[in-house]
Amino acid sequence: MSRISTMEMLQLRELLQMETNSVAKAKATMSLIEDDELMTLAKSGIQATEARIKGMQKFISDNDLVSMEVH
Repeated sequence: MSRISTMEMLQLRELLQMETNSVAKAKATMSLIEDDELMTLAKSGIQATEARIKGMQKFISDNDLVSMEVH
């Protein structure tokens, strides 16, 4: 289990938010792309971003970085 600093936790949160926003915007604009090559690049970019998001989520889960305590 990794122990990360508060600063690293904040950076991870910001990186995850940035990637999530990026993939949402890319998906929302897919219908505007007419060029086949550009569409292929966009789909590839979305897949890569989703893979990075899953990797970060796995890191968070594997290291118990989020407490799910409810009061």
